[in-house]
Amino acid sequence: MSLSRPKAILFDLDGTLVDTAPDFYDVVNGLRKELGKPLLADETIREQVSNGGAALTRLTFDHPDHTGRDLASAAQEFLDQRQQILDRYLQNIGLLSGYFPGFQEVITTLEQQDIRWGIVTNKPRLYTEALLAKLAITGDVVVCPDDVTKSKPHPEPLLKAAADLGLQATDCWYVGDHIRDIDAARAAGMLSVAATFGYIEAGDHPDNWQADRLIHQPLDLLSLLQASHG
Repeated sequence: MSLSRPKAILFDLDGTLVDTAPDFYDVVNGLRKELGKPLLADETIREQVSNGGAALTRLTFDHPDHTGRDLASAAQEFLDQRQQILDRYLQNIGLLSGYFPGFQEVITTLEQQDIRWGIVTNKPRLYTEALLAKLAITGDVVVCPDDVTKSKPHPEPLLKAAADLGLQATDCWYVGDHIRDIDAARAAGMLSVAATFGYIEAGDHPDNWQADRLIHQPLDLLSLLQASHG
């Protein structure tokens, strides 16, 4: 795919635009310590951050065995455990998070070149807004799962972001660190950019995601912009 100059670049949040994993290290290991479980390596926790609260719950509580138990009570226990993690996260949100190195320059360049930018995330709005406020991040559009009927990898959130900007999806690039991001971009008709510096699980290979482009650091986006036309 040739590189048409974008009118907007949209970003996934956790693991792409912002390194949020450090906020979860103490949350997960703090709960594990209280439960008498061995602490996990930061990298083990880091790999699961893009997979959301459910994945972190399974990681924190070691996939509780519900065999022989009432399924409803087992499901409620899981939801309660997930809420424990989210409540602790909200108390400390943004304390150790920040742009991945280089993104401040990328954002400044986009604004100087009148290229709009925004965030499309599967992170619920409560936590997204708290994080962005803490880090003083203000894009042109923010779309969360609360705003749509279907989350990524469905294209609806990306299409909504483009529409909110008054743009066609084909005018936008989408950058993400998970195959769901690439699938969503492809389905929306946006140029897809895989961020290989993000929260990639061991054994996963961004080369296999069929992204239109790969970047290995945020500043690589500026090189892509320089190579674009139109």
